[in-house]
Amino acid sequence: MRICDRRSVVEVRLPVSSSQTLEEGEEGSEGRETVHSLSGGQQKGKGEKCSQRLFGNIYAGKTESSGPPVVPGEPRGGWIQEVFIGYSSSLTNHLEEPIPDRTWDLYPFCMAVPQNINETSNLPPQSSGCDEQSRLPVELGVSDFVYCWEELIVEGIQWQTSESGVLCPPLLSRFDCTLQSSWKQRMEQGLFRYNLGELQTQILPGPLGFVAQLNVERGVQRRCPQNIQSVRQAFDPQLFNFNKIHPEEILFRLCRDPGFPMALQCTEVLVIINVSPLEWGHVLFVPEPTQGLPQILLPDPLQFGVEAVMLSSHPGFRVGFNSLGGLASVNHLHLHGYYLAHKLPVETAASQPLDPNGHIHLLEGLPASGFLFYVDEPGPKLEALVDRVCQVTNYLVDREIAHNLFVTRGAPPGNPPSSLAYAGVRVILWARKSSFGVKEGEAFNVALCELAGHLPVKTFQDFQSLTEASALNLIQQSLLPPSQFLQLQEALVSLLA
Repeated sequence: MRICDRRSVVEVRLPVSSSQTLEEGEEGSEGRETVHSLSGGQQKGKGEKCSQRLFGNIYAGKTESSGPPVVPGEPRGGWIQEVFIGYSSSLTNHLEEPIPDRTWDLYPFCMAVPQNINETSNLPPQSSGCDEQSRLPVELGVSDFVYCWEELIVEGIQWQTSESGVLCPPLLSRFDCTLQSSWKQRMEQGLFRYNLGELQTQILPGPLGFVAQLNVERGVQRRCPQNIQSVRQAFDPQLFNFNKIHPEEILFRLCRDPGFPMALQCTEVLVIINVSPLEWGHVLFVPEPTQGLPQILLPDPLQFGVEAVMLSSHPGFRVGFNSLGGLASVNHLHLHGYYLAHKLPVETAASQPLDPNGHIHLLEGLPASGFLFYVDEPGPKLEALVDRVCQVTNYLVDREIAHNLFVTRGAPPGNPPSSLAYAGVRVILWARKSSFGVKEGEAFNVALCELAGHLPVKTFQDFQSLTEASALNLIQQSLLPPSQFLQLQEALVSLLA
């Protein structure tokens, strides 16, 4: 069955004594656990608080390990509630699983329940946290993650900060829980080339706000890029491709519910681990893998990628694409997705419209000028955006111009926003010089995340010495000459007119 009801259960397990007053659904014998539902900020920690938005009604009730939440009464609270999670030591010490420090770690939240609580979920049995709830049984084959229209979240997602300015962990959607817990499970099984630990991170001083991370293992152990000579190079089944991966590297199959207003021709997108991860939760979206599609962007896979960002309630979940010549290392159609618990300047950078209808904008004030597309709702608007982006990428492919694409939640085009909440999704496209193979001896390679301001650095020496000026110089070496970029800009405006 499909799970698309946006009701949610938030639970914190605390020890209870026989002298405590129990709410509906709790057990009171000495030493047993009880479930306290946090609703509308009624229960708070005594320490520093951060406001976190929960999409859905909140129910007071107990979650059984063998099935969906038991709802003893009517829903409490409104359609969107503000939930306050305190970071006091007294609360943390009583949690069944301590609240982790990292923004992307898992929390004891059950983010979705079936519409009919007597139906069987297509996910594993729920437990006290989405870590166990969302694990998909590898031994039973590839599981389908079926999502529906109501799960595409567009408005209201924002970076939450505490009173001291520290970023707070966001609540996770059903998609986040499933992806993160399945990814973590594969890490525990040793399916990655290296064990990704806490990455040393620094924000480079300067107005651009580059996020630099030391990732030595990826620089050493990632798969060698294939011999690519053309942006339009054909798929070669003899080379490595995603039909040759270990079956357990597949997390799930991303599927739209049949009730979607618009059907897509692409019906299967596998979500698999990137065995050489950039960051936590780094996955690949591989559409119709058995068709042997080359690394040329198509409308349906791009739409799945944008909808994946909308499925996540984490503002740091990003999706991207590298063309051949734009540092794609495998010539088999795929998009990247990963979590980064830091703001990036591309989310709010100012832009100027390039056409009267506002279909394409020029992104300014960044290390690399790019073309900005923006959508604030799923459906026809998203389909129109996808068509425009793919018109542009087809134009680039036909002319052997390499490119990179980055999808992130962000502010509408124009001047920097006054509101902290993001009302839509930004799709940013960079045309660049072709670069085939990995250049050794450089601090980082310039691809989708580097152009967006996220710099995975290969060596400790480069990480220590990297400055905004040196990073900017390296990025600009990969860009088109100004005269060629201006000609391309004029051609694209004419193309989309």
